[in-house]
Amino acid sequence: MKFSDMDTVGLQLLDALQQDASQSNQSLAERFGLSPATCLRRVRRLREAGWIAREVAILDPERVGALLTAVIEISLDRQDAAALEAFEARVVADEAVQQCYRVSPGPDFVLIATVRDMPGYQALAQRLFTTDANVRNVKAFFSVKRAKFDPRVPLSPAS
Repeated sequence: MKFSDMDTVGLQLLDALQQDASQSNQSLAERFGLSPATCLRRVRRLREAGWIAREVAILDPERVGALLTAVIEISLDRQDAAALEAFEARVVADEAVQQCYRVSPGPDFVLIATVRDMPGYQALAQRLFTTDANVRNVKAFFSVKRAKFDPRVPLSPAS
């Protein structure tokens, strides 16, 4: 099913689950005027169709303790398909890397990484950037305040 084929209730269910996936089926059914059985079927179909990739718990960073978030720009010497794929495979496998984007124009990649502290960042840089002869330039920016974090995907129809 394509996004354009999704009905209003399907979009509302997806949005509600993005905001809080721990809601009970009964609660969702009542909220959207569905029978519990119908709601359960619809959510199951959304999962089976791949609309819901996974459900996770988002931890409160304040409870976890001090963390250092880095936004990192990476430029490579070689940008052929094999070089880009090799670098991407290595960084996405690293636990500290939370997000990885190939971008254009400018750097080749932008990463969002979270580590405990500056020695943790130095270890990350050594693992992923310093030992790779194809990494030409690394520019890291360190977050001093997170003003917004929202993993939801916008579901409003395009205007």
